[in-house]
Amino acid sequence: MLSRSRILAATAAAVAALAGAAATNSTAAAGDITPGVMTFTEGAQCTANFVFTDGKDTFIGQAAHCSGMGAATDTNGCEAESLPLGTKVEIDGANEPGTLVYNSWLTMRAVGEDDENACAYNDFALVKLDRADRGSVSPNIPVLGGPTGIDRDGVAVGEEVFSYGNSSLRSGITQLSPKQGVSLGTTGDGWTHPVYTLTPGIPGDSGSPFVDGTGQALGVLSTLSIAPTPLSNNVSDLGKMLDYANGKGGLDVTLVRGDAFDNSFPVLRGLLG
Repeated sequence: MLSRSRILAATAAAVAALAGAAATNSTAAAGDITPGVMTFTEGAQCTANFVFTDGKDTFIGQAAHCSGMGAATDTNGCEAESLPLGTKVEIDGANEPGTLVYNSWLTMRAVGEDDENACAYNDFALVKLDRADRGSVSPNIPVLGGPTGIDRDGVAVGEEVFSYGNSSLRSGITQLSPKQGVSLGTTGDGWTHPVYTLTPGIPGDSGSPFVDGTGQALGVLSTLSIAPTPLSNNVSDLGKMLDYANGKGGLDVTLVRGDAFDNSFPVLRGLLG
C-alpha cells in the first residue's frame, strides 16, 4: 500500500539499470482495465489482481489491506480496521470509480474468525466496476496472458511463478513490471506461498496477481517477508480466499479466464538467463 503523496522519484534510479535489458508487450489493448492496473482507495495505492464475475456484475480484485485504516504492520485481518463496504475506489483506465463490495478483513471480523492462518493471510477484496466501464475490461495479464484457471494444488519449492506489478515507485518503467521467480513452498496450512522474484514486490505492488508455470492463478501479493527469508514476498492463496468469499462472505463469484499463457517473453527469460 502506498500513499500518492509518498511516491519518491528517487527510487526509480535504483531499478533503472535493469530497464535497458527489457522491452514491453501486452496481451490487452492500452487503456484497458486489466490485472496489474493501479487502484486508489482514499489515496492508498495498490495493484489489481484478477477479474471476476457473478454473471451480472464485473469485479476486479485487490488486497484487503488496500483499504486498511491502520499502519502497514497491521496485517492481522481479524483485528485490523478497514474502510467500509461502499467505499469508492479509483481504477486506472476506468471512467468511473468502482465500489468496494467485499473485504476479507471485514468478513472475518463479522463472523468471528479464529483461524490464525486465515487471519494472517486472507487478504482479498473485490471492487465492483461501474457498468459504463465493463466494456473496457480485459482479464488478460499484461505480457503473460492468462489466467488459465485457479491453481488448487499449490506450488512446490523451486517451481516457477510469474507476476505483474505496476507500482508508481517505478516511475513508469514498465519493463520492470513483469516478474519471474521461484516458489519457496506452501505454508500457513495452504493459505500462503512465499516466493522470490528477480525484483521483489515494492510498495504499491500490493495485491498483484501471481500465476504458476502454466498460467493458473496462484494468489495475490500480500506482504513482504523479513524472516526467515528476507526480501521474499508472501502470496496469499487465491483458491482459499475465493472459497472464503463465496462461503462466509455470501458471494457467488468466479474467476474470469484470460487468453493463452506465454512465459517466454524476453523481459522474463532474458534477465534471468
